[in-house]
Amino acid sequence: MGLFRREPKRDPRDAPRDAAFEFLSEDEGRRLRGLTREAFAERGLEVTVFADHMTDSANRHYNLYNLAASCHNDERGRRAWESLIHDHVDKLVRAMEAPSAVETLPADELWARLYPRLTAADNLPDDPGFGYAIVPAPGLRQVLALDLPESVQTLPIDALTRLGDLAELRLRAMNNLRALPIEDHDIVKQDDGAQFRMVMGDSFFTSSRVLVLDELAERITGKAVGPYGALVAMPYRHLLAFHPIAGPDVLPSLNALATFAAYRYEEAPGPVSPYVYWWRAGRLVQLSERSEDGLAIVVGPEFQEVLERLLGDDGGI
Repeated sequence: MGLFRREPKRDPRDAPRDAAFEFLSEDEGRRLRGLTREAFAERGLEVTVFADHMTDSANRHYNLYNLAASCHNDERGRRAWESLIHDHVDKLVRAMEAPSAVETLPADELWARLYPRLTAADNLPDDPGFGYAIVPAPGLRQVLALDLPESVQTLPIDALTRLGDLAELRLRAMNNLRALPIEDHDIVKQDDGAQFRMVMGDSFFTSSRVLVLDELAERITGKAVGPYGALVAMPYRHLLAFHPIAGPDVLPSLNALATFAAYRYEEAPGPVSPYVYWWRAGRLVQLSERSEDGLAIVVGPEFQEVLERLLGDDGGI
């Protein structure tokens, strides 16, 4: 499998760009909003259209980013947009009209559907109900969510208190994450010695599997992650990439993963992070960042020491 995905049919990049979604042309943006408004109207909901979201008469907010990214990435091109948008709106409307899962499903079924969800901090509502979120690294949050048949419901603290003790719920969620099947995985190798593995799946919690990376890596590679940890990237919810750190290929793999994370983050539905991280014993340390010149690798004293042990006194940087 190549490092970058096959490109769907799109308007040329030199076409005027949409104001809210730079990966769409102006014409594609108009089509997206028009089809989405029509889909809501056909289901009896009149919505007010804004650049990046829509609202209805009950002041419910519908973010358009994930839908825009899904349309943009569909390999079938524009001919698939209408059905894709109608399916998306159908699920939204059914989820709105359905009774609350927390109030209607038995506790044992809710516990079986509970997972930890790793997400970007700005993906969460500005709501004190999510103050319980763990902060694995700056810009990231770990919350609890229900995996329902047609949606994933991220739970605020008041919903969680109905299910039990928060610490116990976190344990149950983590055990459910460990038990997820591995849907698909592959290895990327480059001529400069860089290599990393990718875990992919339809599950919304695929990238969250970084929280149990030690067990996941051993299932895939047959080996435990060594004492130096691993490089990891979680660009969007359906993808996790990792490279166990064990030898001099750490540096080209770091550079490759930094590029990969930034590229796959752009335009993806459910974006998590455009950065590469150092995972060690469950702790995440950010190693890349955006700069005026593009991507930059930022190495602290701890990781520099690891590089020096593997590459020599200068660490190769």
